[in-house]
Amino acid sequence: MNSTTAHDRKFWNPYLAGALSGLVLIGSAGVAGKFFGASTTFVRSTGMIEKIFSGERVSQMAYFMKEAPIIDWQWMFVVGIFFGAFIAARISGTYELQALPDMWRRRFGSSILKRASAAFAGGVIAMFGARLADGCPSGHGLSGSAQLAVSGFIALICFFIGGVIAARMLYKGRDAQ
Repeated sequence: MNSTTAHDRKFWNPYLAGALSGLVLIGSAGVAGKFFGASTTFVRSTGMIEKIFSGERVSQMAYFMKEAPIIDWQWMFVVGIFFGAFIAARISGTYELQALPDMWRRRFGSSILKRASAAFAGGVIAMFGARLADGCPSGHGLSGSAQLAVSGFIALICFFIGGVIAARMLYKGRDAQ
């Protein structure tokens, strides 16, 4: 546990982080010809793992005929998100390894199993929705709005509103501190 308080920590400026994300999006579109996306990476990773045990079965699946389970630019992008977030947290001094976030502990108690179950269920629901929609709403919102697509702005607005509603329901409007 880190002994510094949240007030003592130096957080990244959200405007700078947003501008840097925008530059990465422009670079991705300009260099690789690809826009942001992440949900397909998790499905492809599952296919790569399944190929180890049943390669022939995977090669016959309609989805994996269309989206080959390989390490590609998007897979590396997701790996980069993980390492980039880790490096940014370390540089800013906000990195802290916790089994349970303080806000969760205050609201729901100290059961790690409860937190893991809620995180797993949320992940399953989010991935089901992303696959049903043929993509992640945050990726569509970022990439679509960068192309000035109305649907991209609508996705961002809905994604943001949904997050606010979920946070209010979970934490009953309590302060994040």
